[in-house]
Amino acid sequence: MTQAVLIQNNVAAMNVDAYNRSALAGINLDNGNVFRLDVLNSSSGCEVWDVAPPTTSASTLDNLWMAYSPEVSLLSSGGKQYKGLSPDPQDFTNTGSLVFDAFKPQVGDIITLTADAFSNAISTNTYASSGSEGHTLFWNTSATTAAFACNLIDITYMSIGSGSALGQTQRITAYKLVVVNN
Repeated sequence: MTQAVLIQNNVAAMNVDAYNRSALAGINLDNGNVFRLDVLNSSSGCEVWDVAPPTTSASTLDNLWMAYSPEVSLLSSGGKQYKGLSPDPQDFTNTGSLVFDAFKPQVGDIITLTADAFSNAISTNTYASSGSEGHTLFWNTSATTAAFACNLIDITYMSIGSGSALGQTQRITAYKLVVVNN
C-alpha cells in the first residue's frame, strides 16, 4: 500500500515557528493527514503534543494540524530499525508511538497532496475538507463550514523515483490546493 505524499509549496509554517509542533500518535499517520493537538503529552519529558482525530462535532473540525515529516522510511528487522533504505516517499509513514513533525495550515497556504491523502475519489468535486472520515481529507462540492477546507487549484503530477533503475520515475497524480479555512 502506498502512503500519501505532501509538498509544502508555500506555507506560513516555513517562516513562523509557532505553526510547527512535535506530535505523538498511537497510530501511523501519513504526511497530509489532519488532526488536533490540544493536549501536551505528560510523559514525553519535552514539548510533544498528543494527536486527537477530528470528529463530527463542529467544534473539532477546524484548528487542525497536518503531519509533515521528512520522508525517511523506517524498516524494522530483528529488533533493529533501519532508516532511509527506500528512495520512494510513498513508502514513508509517521510511525505510531514515534514523535513526528506537524504544521498548522493557514488560510492562503498552498500544498500538493497525492490521492492517498483523501478518503474518496475527486470526481467533479473541487474542495477537500476534514470530517468524520478520520485523519484523511475528503472531496466535496463546497467548503465545509467551520471545518478545515482547501480549494483545488490544479490537478498535477509528482515525479517519484521508482528505486528499481537509475533515472526511472513514476508520474503520480497529485492535487495542488489552497487552504480556505482552518
